[in-house]
Formats: sequence, structure tokens, C-alpha cells
Amino acid sequence: MYVKHLDMLFPCQEIGSLRKPSWLLEYVKQNKVSEEEKERVRNDAAFLNIKLLEDIGLDIVYDGEVRRVEMYEYPIRHIIGFVFAGEVRSFDNKYYKKARCLNRVMLRENYHLKEFLFVKEHAKKDVKIPITGAYTLADWSYNEYYNSKEDFVMELARNVVRPLILDLVRHGARIIQIDEPAATTHPSEMHLVVEATNECIKGIDAKFIMHICYSGNEYRALIPYAMDMDVHQFALEFANRDTWSNGLDDDARRGYRVLKEFKDYGYSKEIGLGVVDVHVNNIESPELVRDRILYAAKILGAEKIYVNPDCGLRTRSRDVAISKLRSMVQGAMLARSALEGR
Repeated sequence: MYVKHLDMLFPCQEIGSLRKPSWLLEYVKQNKVSEEEKERVRNDAAFLNIKLLEDIGLDIVYDGEVRRVEMYEYPIRHIIGFVFAGEVRSFDNKYYKKARCLNRVMLRENYHLKEFLFVKEHAKKDVKIPITGAYTLADWSYNEYYNSKEDFVMELARNVVRPLILDLVRHGARIIQIDEPAATTHPSEMHLVVEATNECIKGIDAKFIMHICYSGNEYRALIPYAMDMDVHQFALEFANRDTWSNGLDDDARRGYRVLKEFKDYGYSKEIGLGVVDVHVNNIESPELVRDRILYAAKILGAEKIYVNPDCGLRTRSRDVAISKLRSMVQGAMLARSALEGR
């Protein structure tokens, strides 16, 4: 089963996180509120995010990861073999709890099932569930049990991520995004990213997307291996390296020129094209988004292009995130019109 949106060019999708509403954060911190009531409020927030994303015009949605603390800490809480060691700073000046692996890793429970079933029940658009990949879970942890990093990564792939994916698919998941922000940070280990990814998804009937963000020139580490990974799409960041000038020439679209290197390597998969920068409050115009899409389409073919932010939008205010997503959808519409009018 391969999910492909053949009825339209440039389907729009989110990548993952939105900033949690302040009322939700304040409510769930209250000690006097029961867990049942907190769950009801989380459901309310998830429902609002789903409908917000659908109303904006996205074709593929989730719930803004409203129930998740953070993409590393949240899964680690549900994996046997880890003990939290303390807080470290992440790239965006936020902190997460880093863990020590002290024993063999095993999945304790499907930590995304409840949220997925809620989204599946309430979403009218296609649902894509993001999960953190085995390589990133290992790379961001202290390994004090396994003889090698390779053993650590592959055990996470076999004993944690694969069982998680299998259970999600059994419950109706059809599009799964594997988040691997650490994937290209150690170029010499790209073979391990490939091996772990393929181990996680082999023989599973679903569409798989890999998301990698903020890699700069390290996409050159990914490119030679991209066709070896059994995913259908790579969702990548480009906008934060691009200019803010309209146009379809190489100088204006310098953030997307690396796509030519993908093409030269025989890349033929889909690209989830990052067209808005999640680290600035400036709002990209629909015309700028249009030109970024059309430039990429000229290189890879319009039918290969999906449209998304560079990464999750949790670092932006909700107002800024909504404006960026609206501009993204409008830009995709302009790009479709431009091709239809040729």
C-alpha cells in the first residue's frame, strides 16, 4: 500500500510540532487537577490543532504533537533500559533530559498509540504520524551497555522502533514520518542510518518519510545513500539557507541548488520541500513560496514535490506559525496555477 496524492500537484503537509497553547500548559501543571481531566484538556487541544491545520488547507495533518514533551525525552520515558542523567541544551536554546542506556533496550508500550487513534478518529484529511528514529535516539543518549554504537542503534531499531511501527500500522497508520535530525551529523555513520532505517520498516505496508533538518552542507553526506534507504520520501529543510528574493534563477534559489546534486546521483524519490524558515518570524510571501516550489519542480519533476515547513514550528508563536502555513498553502496553489497555465 503506497499512499500517493495523484489527483493534485504539491500536496501540503506539516512536519510535526506546534507551540502548545498557554492555557494547556498552565492547566496540566496544576496539582489539584485529576489525570482524567488533564487528558480531556489535551484532547481538546489536539482537536483544535487538527481542525486548525485542516482549515488552513493542509492535505496531510497530525495534532501538532500536543501530547509530547519533546521528540527525544518523550519516547525514552517508554523504553526499558534507560535512566535519565540530567538536562542538556538543544539547538534552539531549549533543554531536554539526556538518558543513559544501562541495559538492553525494549519497548515498554506503544507510546504514540493513544494520540494516533485520536487523530485518526477526528481528522478528515490524510494523517501522517511522526516518530523519532533509532539512530537519533542512540546518538543523543549515553551508551553504557552495548559494545558498540552499531549494536546500540540496531537494537533500538529491532526492539523499539520496528515494534512501534508495526503496532501503529495494525491500528491503521498509513503514512509514517521517521524523524532523524542526527542522521547526517556524523557522515561516516550514514551506512548505519541506512541499515537501521531499513531494519525498522522492511516488509511493512505503509508509506515512509524520513525527515532530516538543519544539516547545511551535510546533505552531501545523505545524497549518496538516499536511494539505499527504503523510504518513499525525504522531508528536508531548504528555506533557512535560501534568499528572500523572488525568482527562479540559481542566485535567488541558492538554498535549493543542492537538489541538482540529488538529481545527479539518480535520486527519484519524492521530496518534502521545506519552503518556510521555522527560525524567523518574518512571513514568506506566497510568491516566494511559489518560486521555491517551481525551482525544485524544474529539477526533480513536479510530481515528486510535497510542500512543508523546514521543520516543526514549535519555536514560533502560534500566530506566526499559522501565518507561515497559510502562506505555504497559498504558494502551493500559485505554483499549481503557474504550471497549469503554461
